[in-house]
Amino acid sequence: MANTTTPSGVQVQPVSGFIGAEIGGVDLSTPLPDAQVADLRAALLKWKVIFFRGQHIDHAAQVAFTARFGEVTYAHPHEDEPIPDFPQLLPIDRSRYEKRNGLRRASYENRWHTDVTAAINPPAGSILRAVNVPSFGGDTTWTNLVAAYEGLPAPLRALADGLKAEHRFGARARYPADSALAKRLAANPLVSIHPVVRVHPETGERALFVNPGFTSHLLDVSPSQSDQLLDLFFEQVTKPAYTTRFRWHNGDIAFWDNRATAHLAPQDLDHLDVARVLYRTTITGDVPVGPDGFRSQSVEGAFFGVAEPEALKQYKAQKPARETALV
Repeated sequence: MANTTTPSGVQVQPVSGFIGAEIGGVDLSTPLPDAQVADLRAALLKWKVIFFRGQHIDHAAQVAFTARFGEVTYAHPHEDEPIPDFPQLLPIDRSRYEKRNGLRRASYENRWHTDVTAAINPPAGSILRAVNVPSFGGDTTWTNLVAAYEGLPAPLRALADGLKAEHRFGARARYPADSALAKRLAANPLVSIHPVVRVHPETGERALFVNPGFTSHLLDVSPSQSDQLLDLFFEQVTKPAYTTRFRWHNGDIAFWDNRATAHLAPQDLDHLDVARVLYRTTITGDVPVGPDGFRSQSVEGAFFGVAEPEALKQYKAQKPARETALV
């Protein structure tokens, strides 16, 4: 658990017992040597989320850094207003969210969630860069889904190993039917069936791959049994012991393994009139596989990668007509 410095100069300082480490000795404004990239990947796989302080980089540098770890996706399956010249960047901007969706809250998903698990291939990783964050409040919390799985009693691990679950956007939320967000969800539905336990493609670790944000129900059990089992699993993945909480400052960056973590957006800002602007990039992921060899299946929607799905392209193309109709 002691702080370490790798031969490439990467400093790794763990911040909690199960998850999270702060990284020093790197400058993300310049291209990183291959050895440092390898050491950062190793730290990410071990600690699940790694943090960089005071890295005041621009959009291009964030995209370039993300690309060292895999193929960079477009911003989001339901993002229809990309940043000019940077379609890979998703703005996490509370004022923008409130303006576009008519909902007063600080983030797109305010429950525990793993990014875009409604897709058949959820992102492998996500990188979030703080540009304008409040001087107090606005912390993000992550949890280690591998530790959560390993913390279950053996009989429950065996049960979870063979279960499957449906994931979809809006699984446990209800948006007004005429809201912009509801219309985007309807125009580009994403629904997938994933194993409840995912085998990590790089480490071989097993992770409890369910989350309150996107997991709607378990398959092959009754609705009552599904609710009770999911409540048990959700309680397990959100136990404080498996979490770490990050206090943001401008210029800070968080990089998390989306295959082995869930995270919780700030819960203390909705009543405050403060700005909060961050930018997220994501790395194309693979199709999850369970301990029994079950591979995730798509119910609706396309792969989440570099190319936008046709439904999203059509929705963007229709934007002027939609706006005219709303006048």
